[in-house]
Amino acid sequence: MPITPIVQDRIDAWNAATVDFGPLMLGEPGSWSSARTQYLEALTVHPTPEGVRVEEIQMGSVPATVVTPEYVEDGRVMLYIHGGGYVAGSPSGYHGIAGNYAKLLKAKVYMPDYRLAPEHPYPAAIDDTLASYKWLLHQGIPAQSIVFSGDSAGGSMVVSVMVAARNAGLPLPAAGVALSPWANLEHSGSSMTTRDGIDPTVNLGGLNLMAKTFLQGALRNDPGASPVFADVRGLPPIAIHIGESEVMLSDAMRLATHLAENRVRVTLEVWPGMFHVWHLFAAVLPEGRRALENAAAFLEGAWKP
Repeated sequence: MPITPIVQDRIDAWNAATVDFGPLMLGEPGSWSSARTQYLEALTVHPTPEGVRVEEIQMGSVPATVVTPEYVEDGRVMLYIHGGGYVAGSPSGYHGIAGNYAKLLKAKVYMPDYRLAPEHPYPAAIDDTLASYKWLLHQGIPAQSIVFSGDSAGGSMVVSVMVAARNAGLPLPAAGVALSPWANLEHSGSSMTTRDGIDPTVNLGGLNLMAKTFLQGALRNDPGASPVFADVRGLPPIAIHIGESEVMLSDAMRLATHLAENRVRVTLEVWPGMFHVWHLFAAVLPEGRRALENAAAFLEGAWKP
């Protein structure tokens, strides 16, 4: 389906909101706070659906947001991990996608406001998200009642946080959905070049800068930062959504193969013509809505006996 003018306008605004990050990541003078605020303003054009309540809370030491639909089915909780290349983003930009998930799943959706680079480099984001998951468990919520989802960097963390939880001896969530995951910070997949310039929202140069800012000396193939290199044995079922236009396409497919080869049940959806995290655009893009419905159906299956 061709991109409509309203979708293109929102893509253009999203891109425009990222221009200040490049100079900052190169060490030039500027304000990270202002750049992040501008970025969040571009995300808030995606509306919060009617029929949900949004509250700011604390998940232990981690500030967070919880989105609650009018009806919550017992035993249903989502931990949603926002994107932003580990340098930007916060739950306030994701009320739309969290609200849609909440209504589709009849579940409470918790979004940790994890720390960002460069002030807090790898592995701060993963540590904070793991702490948020531990907090849910400490509230008496059974692991099998919890599912994960996330987009971009957050999509990668769907897997990375599960691995960290397993390594910490914690029970694992029922399932996860990774939306447009940034799964390989080596950027070695062929689509990093074949889709560079075709992907309307992400480019290889920007990803290289974000990876350097996030890692600050850690290796690009560190398995905690790039789950295509992680020991993923024993993880619960995971679905991966990726747009065919994305530079991240090949590495998302590699992540799916890596999970499958390690006996993790995996579902891969490649959406022709779609761009990075098109799910955010569900209010104005039918493919975004259908992709979220597919994600919800996958997670519903994990909760059924």
